[in-house]
Amino acid sequence: MHNVSHRFHGFSQKNTIVDINDLTYKIRGAVFKVHKTLGPGLLESVYEAALVYEFMQLGLKVISQVGLPVNYNGVLLELGFRIDIIV
Repeated sequence: MHNVSHRFHGFSQKNTIVDINDLTYKIRGAVFKVHKTLGPGLLESVYEAALVYEFMQLGLKVISQVGLPVNYNGVLLELGFRIDIIV
């Protein structure tokens, strides 16, 4: 069983160029698989953890719960905005 509670998942030092159509096909497939498996009505955190797991199974690089500061007049304001998942 994989631990998907960490913020950074599936990263290696090797960078690869990925075809955008192939990437979006894999992402959509994972989203549909999670929805079909879990169904509606669960907390967002459950779907997020399942998606991160599916992305890792597909060998995708994924970051979850990334802080997003707001730049106001050159000052970074930490307002607690979070990006759920970046692939």
